[in-house]
Amino acid sequence: MTAPIFEVVAVDAAVRAVLGAGPVRFYLFGMAPQNSPLPYAVWQVVGGSPENYLAGRPDADSFTLQVDAYGDDPLITRRIVEVLRDAIELHAHITLWLGESQDPATKRWRSSFRLDWITSR
Repeated sequence: MTAPIFEVVAVDAAVRAVLGAGPVRFYLFGMAPQNSPLPYAVWQVVGGSPENYLAGRPDADSFTLQVDAYGDDPLITRRIVEVLRDAIELHAHITLWLGESQDPATKRWRSSFRLDWITSR
């Protein structure tokens, strides 16, 4: 039970052009293969809650997700964020740009953002 982010991202033509067409290099956090080729992106649930009512069961859940894009060039990493943003914004709301950084050990660039996604039960 989570937001259908992979299903939305995996069919987007612009995302597939940047992150590969088969399979798309968009992984659940911690599931990217060892030595995965760059660029790629990961996602994870960082929060959420049911849409509670005074009477009855919730009919929807709200999820806060974080997406982290990785590349060997800052411009490519920004491009990943752009195409992911464009694919996701038709289904959810981007709520926070978390910034960019370079890992000192691997020299990989990272750019991150958060989004809120409401799914019906």
